[in-house]
Formats: sequence, C-alpha cells, structure tokens
Amino acid sequence: MKILGVDYGDARTGLSISDPTGLLAGSPSVIPEWNRDKLLEKLTTFICENKIERVVLGYPKNMDGSVGERAEKCAQLANDLTAQTGVPVVLWDERRTTVEAHQILHQAGKKAKQHRKNVDAVAATLILQGYLDSQRLR
Repeated sequence: MKILGVDYGDARTGLSISDPTGLLAGSPSVIPEWNRDKLLEKLTTFICENKIERVVLGYPKNMDGSVGERAEKCAQLANDLTAQTGVPVVLWDERRTTVEAHQILHQAGKKAKQHRKNVDAVAATLILQGYLDSQRLR
C-alpha cells in the first residue's frame, strides 16, 4: 500500500511516499504553492498519478494538546482531499516535527538559510515514518 505523508504549510507543502511494503518513508519533495485551491488541485493530481491509497496529514496540535487555527485548516484540507480523491486521510499529531527536521538538516551540514527549501519535505518524511512505525507496533 502506497501511503503519502503531507506537511501542509502556507507557502510550501512537504510530501513523502512510503515504499510499497509500508515500512519506510522516502521520496521527499515539496509543492511550492500559496493558493490553497491550487494546492488542493496539485495534491489531488499527485495522489491520483502516484496511486496513493492513504494520506497521512500532519495535524499541528498546540503543545498543550489543544486544537488551534492551523490544525483546523489541516482538518479542512483532509476533508477536501477525501472528497476529491476518495482516499482516506489520517490526521497525525506532528508536534515538534519541524523542529526535528531543522535539527536533522543542521546535523547534515546544511546552512540555516538552506533549510527553508527542504524542511517541509523532511517534516513530511518524519510524519509518515512516525505513522508507519506506529502501524508496525500494532
């Protein structure tokens, strides 16, 4: 089953696709798009072209576990993606993934200015890998 991990952002949205066995997240990429409707269209096309069977969308809860405006936007995107594609969308707690993604890029020797281009793709990979790992533990 091919699963897509998504880190939804205002300017860039990170993507990562699982391997067919559902063990590893990989193929990180970014969709640079500010317009939400255009992003929805691009995501729908990507899901269809790549034969994605499930989407794991980062759900940015506040640190205290409450749901804020950003998480509500993600929940709406999840509903719209399911309506457009028929593919189920799982909302996955993504607290601290962006911080962790920055740390990974820094440890890899990337300068802070270069992080912006890659951090969303790395965050999407962390979101997806967290989900995949949780499924193996069941």
